[in-house]
Amino acid sequence: MKALTEISREAKVRSRAVVWPLALALCVPMAGAQTQSAQIQGTQVQSADLPSAPMPNLVKLPGGVVVEQATPGALALSLDDAIARGEKRNLQMLLVIQNERVVRGEVLTAENSLLPSLTAKGQIEAQEINLAAQGFKGQSLAGLGLPPGAFSEIVKVNTAEAQMSLNQQLFNVPAYYLYRSAQQAAKVANLTTLNELGGVTLAVGSQYLLALADASQIANAQALEKADEVAYQQAKASHEAGVGTNLDELRARVQLQTQQQALINDENAFAKDKIALNRLIGLSADQEITLTDTAPYAEFAQLPLEDAKKLAYERRKDLLSLQAQLEVAAKARKAVRAERLPVVSFDGYYGVLGEIGSLYHGVFTATGKVSVPVFQEGQLRGEREVAEAQVTGLKQQIDSLRVTIEQQIRAAMLDVQSSNDLVKVARSNVDLATQELQDASDRFSAGVDDNLPVVQAQATLAAAQSRLVDTLYQYNQSKLQLARNTGVVETQYRVYLGR
Repeated sequence: MKALTEISREAKVRSRAVVWPLALALCVPMAGAQTQSAQIQGTQVQSADLPSAPMPNLVKLPGGVVVEQATPGALALSLDDAIARGEKRNLQMLLVIQNERVVRGEVLTAENSLLPSLTAKGQIEAQEINLAAQGFKGQSLAGLGLPPGAFSEIVKVNTAEAQMSLNQQLFNVPAYYLYRSAQQAAKVANLTTLNELGGVTLAVGSQYLLALADASQIANAQALEKADEVAYQQAKASHEAGVGTNLDELRARVQLQTQQQALINDENAFAKDKIALNRLIGLSADQEITLTDTAPYAEFAQLPLEDAKKLAYERRKDLLSLQAQLEVAAKARKAVRAERLPVVSFDGYYGVLGEIGSLYHGVFTATGKVSVPVFQEGQLRGEREVAEAQVTGLKQQIDSLRVTIEQQIRAAMLDVQSSNDLVKVARSNVDLATQELQDASDRFSAGVDDNLPVVQAQATLAAAQSRLVDTLYQYNQSKLQLARNTGVVETQYRVYLGR
């Protein structure tokens, strides 16, 4: 049986070794947390169900790694489907969920140091003892009137024992505060998971919108290519009929091939962006997908700045995480301050012991212990200094982040407003460029002018359409970023996009 001082020391060291480093480590800013991140507050991540479309084939490799193989044909994918898949399949989400499980396990370990430890033990022992080797001589019993051979110098003993052991710390203030600190550490881990959920929603949504922009660029390029083909055939026919010039035909052909190059580039960008989207949502790179949504456009009625700031202060997971980390450090500091207090603990056991085939008798021990640190001043002061520094540093980070949140919200609101204005201007430019092209085409068809104005008008229309697609993507992406900065992107992205 261990001495009570050893048991008390081991319990205290064990709780400190598990929770104290955890408390300090979680006070350091999380590497995966971005300052602009935000989510609504919740207790556990509730991912949406995966879409009803055919799921890819799942292959489980040794070690539990799941790989999704591509399914035949294209997989229909909406924005909601993509975000739901990202929540369940994105690697970063899987990692933070496992990290949360690790922290919960460490909390249980810390809690166990405060609970009674009850252990059952049973053993059977066979011994053969050489009494002569231990100094016992049969001749020494002659004075008692016993013959020299009455006792054998070699003794065989077979015993059986069963016992219940109990260890309990009755009064240990540091262990209690470290357990409370570990509970807050579990909250920090959950906030980290929710924080990553918002990041995945923003990343997947932005990538899906980018792929939609690529598809729009392809549609515009295909329409312009058809128009350029018609213009080229007209210029060629005019040249062959002797009413047009060779220069007109060359201009039309150059414009057609230029538009064909633009189409090739747009198709390549679309294919690459779909591969990137597959990666974000955990699909195989060779899985063909079909985007079922179209690029949304809806004017967003922004919140007043003060309301947006208040919402962000309540929902931003990076801010809530820092506040939870401050609680971790504060309780760890209380634990350090309480390490000078005595620790009261109890240790004992009760059981039966006897020779096999003979009588058994009860055996027990009960020990109470009070231990007080006497010569640990250097260690105690060092831990107190670290705890104080952690608390001060976290308070400074919280104050700084609150200022940063306001800056981010103001910037996001400006982006939303300016990009919305750009969309309106870009739409007007497309209408004007379309009218310009129609007028130039009519003049060329009537023989009033050559096809140079037509080519120029076609280039102007192509640039206007491309700019409209880009500004629409910027507008939608800026609204998602505003939702992220106010902390509601994973639950209200549909509202912000106007879907």
